[in-house]
Amino acid sequence: MSLLQQAQQEGLCLQFPEPLGQHREFTLENAVNMLSQAINMANNRPFQWRYIDKPPEGLLAMLFLPPHTPFPNDGIRWQENETTHVMNAGANRELEVSEIKSGFVPDSQDHTAWRLRRRFRLLKGGHPNIVLVHYTRGPSTPIVPSLHNQPVRAYPLRTVAEPPTIVVGDKAGQKVYPPGPGSQMQQPPPGSAPPVMPGGPPGMANMGFNRAASQADLINHQNQAHEQLERRRMMEREKERAAGGCKLRETGTPGDLDSISTRSLALTRYKRNHDLMNEVFRQAAFGTTAPHPSSPYSIFDKEDLESRTAKLEQEIELMKQKAAERRVKKLQGAPDVAMQDQGQLLTA
Repeated sequence: MSLLQQAQQEGLCLQFPEPLGQHREFTLENAVNMLSQAINMANNRPFQWRYIDKPPEGLLAMLFLPPHTPFPNDGIRWQENETTHVMNAGANRELEVSEIKSGFVPDSQDHTAWRLRRRFRLLKGGHPNIVLVHYTRGPSTPIVPSLHNQPVRAYPLRTVAEPPTIVVGDKAGQKVYPPGPGSQMQQPPPGSAPPVMPGGPPGMANMGFNRAASQADLINHQNQAHEQLERRRMMEREKERAAGGCKLRETGTPGDLDSISTRSLALTRYKRNHDLMNEVFRQAAFGTTAPHPSSPYSIFDKEDLESRTAKLEQEIELMKQKAAERRVKKLQGAPDVAMQDQGQLLTA
């Protein structure tokens, strides 16, 4: 058994390299949203080999853990069994939730078993090998006296100098060595890479999956070929940078593309096409054929408004004249004709 396989049995696992913070509460909706984005987050990103040991309350981590694989040892003694159920998460997605309660760290300041662990996996609508695990506080239960000082793992933890591994994307299964002259020429010893499980990176086969020796040799050969190709590309890029930079050529032999990574080539083509389409739309999208906006007063007829205004002014002048006549008659003591007419109507 290799050193990596021994460390995996002690809890070494592949984890997302960036911290996801601490969350006191982590709802099912949060889990579905993050797992839906996990493929983009982990695409061609190397996961690091690390331990989960005595995690604090609120810790959130993303692991590469294929289905039906036992959860790695996390340094916590659990007094209950883990329960798993599957629920519908909408949009043709199924969420698997596994929960275990009554956990405590042996020989520590934990006086009760208050720790709770939940792990989430999208069986449909996401990557089934990506798992989110959240540690929080659950109901406190008494600690069994015989288990209080009984450790769950041996310390100090075993140190393994294993390079990060890509688990998702077109480069899944490739190891990523740190940059440097020594690492570029580093060649893994024959047979040192453990077998690969289906859909996963090297080193995950010992967790419940045994492979035939012939398949392991084939996978090791493929991994070594990928590593040699990647190192050769890195050396080519360094030489071109020293000579004055890398310049893409549209014409040339097929071997010219070996010195350029797929990502750089795709990015350059995207920028070129973007500039071309930008030039096209700049000429075609903005023309002078658009109609000018009409005046907000165009819905009115000027002549009709003027005629109505003149008529209203005449009526106003006539009413003013009648009012002036009534005032004059009132001052002269003449009876108001309008009041007389109203009185006659009342007596009739």
